[in-house]
Amino acid sequence: MTEQTVVATHYWHALTEDRVQCDLCPRLCKIKAGQQGLCFVRANIDNQVKLTTYGRSSGFSIDPIEKKPLNHFLPGTPILSFGTAGCNLTCKFCQNWDMSKAREMDVLADHASPELIARAAKELGCSSVAYTYNDPIIFLEYAVDVAAACREVGIKSVAVTAGYICEEPRERFFSAMDAANVDLKAFSESFYKKLCGGQLQPVLDTLLYIKHETDVWLELTTLLIPGHNDSDRELHQMTAWVVDKLGPDVPMHFTAFHPTWKMLDVPPTPSATLTRARQIAMENGVRYAYTGNVHDKAGESTYCHQCGEMLIGRDWYELSDWQLTEAGCCQSCGAECAGVFAKKAGDWGGRRMPVILSQYR
Repeated sequence: MTEQTVVATHYWHALTEDRVQCDLCPRLCKIKAGQQGLCFVRANIDNQVKLTTYGRSSGFSIDPIEKKPLNHFLPGTPILSFGTAGCNLTCKFCQNWDMSKAREMDVLADHASPELIARAAKELGCSSVAYTYNDPIIFLEYAVDVAAACREVGIKSVAVTAGYICEEPRERFFSAMDAANVDLKAFSESFYKKLCGGQLQPVLDTLLYIKHETDVWLELTTLLIPGHNDSDRELHQMTAWVVDKLGPDVPMHFTAFHPTWKMLDVPPTPSATLTRARQIAMENGVRYAYTGNVHDKAGESTYCHQCGEMLIGRDWYELSDWQLTEAGCCQSCGAECAGVFAKKAGDWGGRRMPVILSQYR
């Protein structure tokens, strides 16, 4: 580790002369001298919790913003995406396990300062930067500094996160963000405990905070895993809670599980399960419910909650229709579509373009 990658953090306190407690997330890791927390990137160095991956990334690419997934935040625009290594949950079904479960610094190939990332995003024509692939909460200091540099040049910041964070750092982290897609992995404490090594309630607290205490645009994603979190009962409970506590305008994405990591014995999610989840959500008052990780034009598209007209047509990540006014309203009936929209649709399409940031130094 070099001096450039190791930085002091704020959220911790000393327990003894050689043990500290990290107060970033509800795990509250108690870390001995020279050891790392469960997330792998926050370590006890000189009896302080320090971030060991500041300025280092597992790689950069330009994605369609719909891939985050965000369907109501600058649709059709390109977003510069990056992550680091590690995670503060232990999800057995992790779809990005090669990065989030990484324990080797070798995966962190790219060195990039916050200013370099902001400059590259601007030069590449990206509207925003995504902190993704692994959970940005664990590299909070780096993410917050990148977001500040991006704001200086008019670039938005998007967090793709599980929302597993304590109250004080939560305020600092989300004050730097413009939009977030939060994984609501299930609606039961047993699921979080058995399959994620965490708790549900802190995630619900984060959702309530984002929606009611910030201006961050919020969307939710639930990866539906056959036999684990896809029952009608749980879907009804989850979607009813969202409408009651967050409101009907928070988009929900129900995405398909594919066997991976430590759940190779579980079958892929049938498309019918996603369609059923979407229908339950709409029956309970969710105005914008989507299917993902499958080809489903109807489930991918956005419809007016008042008249039912298609507002934004999607075919995978390609936009096919755009029936919004410049003010973000339905052209047919004038009802407002919740979200953050430009005056016209972006045209990035479904491309994914790897980026080598050293070209922008």
